[in-house]
Amino acid sequence: MVEGLISEDDVRQMRDDWDGACERLHRHALARAKEIQRVARVHRDPFEPLLPVLEAASPVGEYLKISREVLLRMPNAGRHPRAAAESVRAFLMIRLGLHLGLRQKNLRQLLVRLRGQTHTSERELERLKRGELRWSDRYGGWEVFIPCAAFKNAHSAYFAKRPFRLLLPDLGDLYRWIDDYLDRHRARLLAGATDPGVFFIKTVKTKSRDAAYSQQAFYEAWRLTIQRYGIHNPYTGRGAIAGLLPHGPHSVRDVLATHILKQTGSYEQASYAIQDTAATVADHYGRFLPQDKAALAAEVLNKVWEAGTG
Repeated sequence: MVEGLISEDDVRQMRDDWDGACERLHRHALARAKEIQRVARVHRDPFEPLLPVLEAASPVGEYLKISREVLLRMPNAGRHPRAAAESVRAFLMIRLGLHLGLRQKNLRQLLVRLRGQTHTSERELERLKRGELRWSDRYGGWEVFIPCAAFKNAHSAYFAKRPFRLLLPDLGDLYRWIDDYLDRHRARLLAGATDPGVFFIKTVKTKSRDAAYSQQAFYEAWRLTIQRYGIHNPYTGRGAIAGLLPHGPHSVRDVLATHILKQTGSYEQASYAIQDTAATVADHYGRFLPQDKAALAAEVLNKVWEAGTG
């Protein structure tokens, strides 16, 4: 008995009919939950760290400013080889993140094969549940190949049991930076330690000889890149974007989905960029932004007016 809450009568009824009491409580809890849903409000905005980017007319173009800032601040490789290697790694993290739209795990565990090396078989990659960056002689470019089994949503209708394959575009000297990273900078980061075979590796130091990123270490590496190159400091003039806050690699998916939504108004096309379904995109990114959807519709209709009044 709890005074003012549970009476002796209530206790007696529950003892006499325990199953019925559980059923009544279950119905009561469901009813209260629906009432809470109607009035509940989200007090923390999950997009807050990225709002200056997501609210821009071109979110991808805005986020790309970070990669340009990395190149602008890159130290001299002859004098500071390790610092330069870390800058190239940071640059490629941002660029590949924006091109691929992968989840943190898939980007972090991406294997690499140098030009001329034999590609890992699809069956082996399925067994490892990892993707691979390799040179395609057929298309003359760097290709990312990831079996659907490597993805968190492997059974999604997006994949239809087929692998993810994307030829990276050679824009902004991307291929040159990939080649430089693989030819020189990656070895400086490895510093003689055992090569884990992944594209992105940690800066190996005497205290730790494991060059592979853990989930937390990769998150911190991305976050550090944002703090160093992304967040504008009005006192030093460094940093690419005013109002940006620290965030991890998953946020790049928000940038891609929002950009395509703003440009096309299509949840389906936005879902292609982040290997997900249109329903998921609509659920998470529909708020960006109602007026943009109206503007897209108006643009189509305005062409009719221009043709009719011209």
